[in-house]
Amino acid sequence: MEAPALDDSARAGQPETAAMPEPLQIAEAPIINMQANSKPVVLITGASSGIGKVCAEHLHARGYRVYGTSRRAAETGAPTSDSFRLIAMDVTSEDSVERAMQLILSREGRLDVVFNNAGDGIAGSVEDTSIEEARQQLDTNFFGVLRVCRAALPIMRQQGAGLIVNVSSLGGLVGLPFQGLYSASKFAVEGMTEVLRMEVRPFGVRVALVEPGDFRTGFTAQRRKVAAARLDGAYSERFGKALEVMEHDETNGADPVAVARLLERLITSRSPRPRYKVGGFVQKLSVGLLRKILPQKLFEYFLMMSYGIA
Repeated sequence: MEAPALDDSARAGQPETAAMPEPLQIAEAPIINMQANSKPVVLITGASSGIGKVCAEHLHARGYRVYGTSRRAAETGAPTSDSFRLIAMDVTSEDSVERAMQLILSREGRLDVVFNNAGDGIAGSVEDTSIEEARQQLDTNFFGVLRVCRAALPIMRQQGAGLIVNVSSLGGLVGLPFQGLYSASKFAVEGMTEVLRMEVRPFGVRVALVEPGDFRTGFTAQRRKVAAARLDGAYSERFGKALEVMEHDETNGADPVAVARLLERLITSRSPRPRYKVGGFVQKLSVGLLRKILPQKLFEYFLMMSYGIA
């Protein structure tokens, strides 16, 4: 659900003897320089495949100075000159994040945009998910975002401008059956990003969330089943049905270029909204309108029906 944007409150009538409060002044964030030959420097995490790679290629083709990251960048080697730069970064390592930031600063002298896209997914019931598996999921999807934000913010504050776009999910607004820890990691990104917007606004740094639905990417093949879910157990039958629906929806999902186009619009937006849902119409309708108008129990039943587990 979108939080209401902060704005100035209308003045209420005051007695003539009372001092009138000064109106709240919130400066507009400086728009990132879009002059010719001065395209923004963009960092996109998780750019070796999927949404991250499509976004990096899209912005590179339009002249942006794009740095994509991958844990495997050192193994795959540098990209050709007609593509974006792919540099090594493991978002679960603070040292790795800092090294990548310093590399970008040494080459460009600034950092204008961060697209926090790196992430992965695990599947299985909450009960079947071990503490270690849950910890690994949050270390990538939540703490990875936090590490990159903490490394980028001193640079952007010093510049007096910047944009951070954190990738959540429609599963960060609605708990998805048998993806409980994935949803938990995205719920955490949602909450942290809401606060970050308010904290960094005085420094000219803009922050927004992108909440993708199902897209045709490598995410489906990379999803990991938790260890206990691979065994025959109490949840096996319903988990199998839900997993089949997940994979079908993803392999028949939208083209990820829609996310790339949205990111480009956000870069040129002076005052982005807190949240942007992107994906298929039915999914956005379900999470947006139906979640708002249906009683919780009825929406829950609708969601279980959608996954074939009602």
